Amino acid sequence: MEAKRDHHARSDAPWLLLECEEAFQGLEEKAKRYVHRLARASWEGWKVAVAQASSESPAILLLLLHVFHGSDPKTMRKVAKERGISDKQIDDAVAYCATVLANAGNYRAFGDTKVVPAVDAETFESFLCCSQADERKTKEIWEQVKEIVYSLEPRQRQLGFGPKEGVSSYYASNVTREDAQLVQEFLGEKGIGGSNTRLFKEHVEGIGNVYQVRIASAWSEAQTPRDDPVAPYLGEHKFRDATIRVVRGDYAKMMERVCAELQMAKEHASNDTELRMLEHYIDSFTTGCVNAHKEGSRQWIRNKSPQVETYIGFIESYRDPLGVRAEWEGFVAVVNKAMSRKFQTLVDNAETLLRKMPWPEDYEKDTFLRPDFTSLDLVAFASSGIPAGINIPNYDDIRQSEGFKNVSLGNVLSAKPPKERVTFLTEADGIMWQELHSAAFEIQVGLHELLGHGSGKLFSELEDGKLNINPEVVVNPITGAKGVQKWYRKGESWDSKFQDLSAPYEECRAECTGIYLCIEEEVQRIFGHEGKDAQDLIYVNWLNMARAGIVGLEFYTPETGRWRQAHMQARYVILRVMLEAGEGFVNVKKIDRAEQDGKPDILLTLDKDQIYTTGKKCIGDFLLKLQVFKSMGDVDSASQMFNSYSRVTEDMLALREIALERKRPRPMFVQPCTYEENGAVQLKQFEASAEGMIESMMFRFGEYDKDLEDFYLDEKKFHVL
Repeated sequence: MEAKRDHHARSDAPWLLLECEEAFQGLEEKAKRYVHRLARASWEGWKVAVAQASSESPAILLLLLHVFHGSDPKTMRKVAKERGISDKQIDDAVAYCATVLANAGNYRAFGDTKVVPAVDAETFESFLCCSQADERKTKEIWEQVKEIVYSLEPRQRQLGFGPKEGVSSYYASNVTREDAQLVQEFLGEKGIGGSNTRLFKEHVEGIGNVYQVRIASAWSEAQTPRDDPVAPYLGEHKFRDATIRVVRGDYAKMMERVCAELQMAKEHASNDTELRMLEHYIDSFTTGCVNAHKEGSRQWIRNKSPQVETYIGFIESYRDPLGVRAEWEGFVAVVNKAMSRKFQTLVDNAETLLRKMPWPEDYEKDTFLRPDFTSLDLVAFASSGIPAGINIPNYDDIRQSEGFKNVSLGNVLSAKPPKERVTFLTEADGIMWQELHSAAFEIQVGLHELLGHGSGKLFSELEDGKLNINPEVVVNPITGAKGVQKWYRKGESWDSKFQDLSAPYEECRAECTGIYLCIEEEVQRIFGHEGKDAQDLIYVNWLNMARAGIVGLEFYTPETGRWRQAHMQARYVILRVMLEAGEGFVNVKKIDRAEQDGKPDILLTLDKDQIYTTGKKCIGDFLLKLQVFKSMGDVDSASQMFNSYSRVTEDMLALREIALERKRPRPMFVQPCTYEENGAVQLKQFEASAEGMIESMMFRFGEYDKDLEDFYLDEKKFHVL
């Protein structure tokens, strides 16, 4: 069993400010109003992400809204001290509240493990009652969630399928992985996109088990006008002796609010493309139609070089244990034109760089669809966490034939926590890492997003039944054999075919691309680096990837044998590939007693002189296999290879214990908030602290949300453990 402290909200976690004041103030009033409405739409949808985190998260949010609208955390701290609660206990209580808000629920966005207060339940309740909010209501809500807030029963420690892996509010508690796979086959056969759905199961007398697919939409099941694209799918279906009911109206009230804000955003759109984009999004969130969201995404791709960038909807499927259902995400940002120029130069050189990839041209898209690649200063990112870069949309058919966009989130990359000793490296490597990591990571993000996620062809059957390749002449570069027998059949996609393997596998392919191409001189020149400066950055980038494989062990659960975070699984796999290459290229050594504190430690070293030889070969060979299996849709070969490298061996399990002892809390962001005052849109900033996090969310949301309460109460019966 994991130590209880590993689940505690950390009062020593660093808080960072999402700086965007200068970028926001550089906008004209119309653009500021556009930003404001899009931010409001994103944050109204954020409550969906809260509901997706766990069944109890909405009630915890309601509790925090009630308590902290009664008194701000600093006032409560003063009252708590007067009542005999220690500073440490107050810090722990505040840390839990802020961590839940930062992660859109009581499971960590990065790693999917449960967060519990480090302070005991009685003291935590006493702290909550230090607010001037109605104490009777505080205790009433607290009684509903107290037990589950603290519960660390094995299934409740992490997200996953029942009955043993974990919990997930994408599914009723009685839904198994086998149930979800059966229903996914049904959705694929019917052509129903699963990204905006959840799956429930009930036993009905005389029928047996009945599966219910719930589609997120403002419209309920009863509203089915003739032009409604979702209407034909609603109702009861028979599939392989199973009864499946498709309904809609999931998160209905939240979707209504999102649509209302988007409707107001239309008044401030800067062009017709943005207007059409918003109309399609409204259509999608109203009806539940995924194709409408795809149409909105097409308009988004066509909206070249906007001043304000945005994307919204059910986007990333990392937290779904099946890898199909997507978490709510909405962001709005101001384009940093100066920073964007070097990324656009990378786009200009993309076709040249793609020819350096280790696979033959048959495995690359017929035409490279030049995307926008911009550096953004985020104003709002409403989801469970904030990435450093994004490559979207995630719809394969659009990405393969129409294109995509890349964004680097500049004010995320530039935000730095206080300097600390870098774990698992020599002192000299640690100093170099601190100095160069940000610059190296900027290059890695650019390559990862543009040429990692943006490269590679899927061998597919088209709508007319023809293939987009000639299977008789394409050569398998792994075996040397001519001809291929595997491809994606009509209706199959990367996500639907590879399911829970798709996210870590694709992140691994993109990360490998980053380190493989960063050694190219033209890449370093694009980002302004040459000579020794460039060589040092290349070394730090490779060293950081190998080190991340050790850090990533934290995100593996031995009890279930499963990884909880796609990126960290990918980085562990890459470390295993580097170690397998031998030649002393990468070494990992267990230290029984470290000089600095006498505790067990790990030392990782990487031979800088072998990056261009051993390193390039081992990553190139592995990257080739990743792409070939992906292109062919060869799930069996991909799974066998990737799962082999993902296996955590006994020696790695021993290192994992050390990594857990030395792990540090991840930084969390406090975001600003837009608001209207005296006819103008303003931006309010908050301090970078746990208290600032709480204050920002209280400013953003009203005191109580009856619709969210109704949603929580209606759901409870489906999540009984």
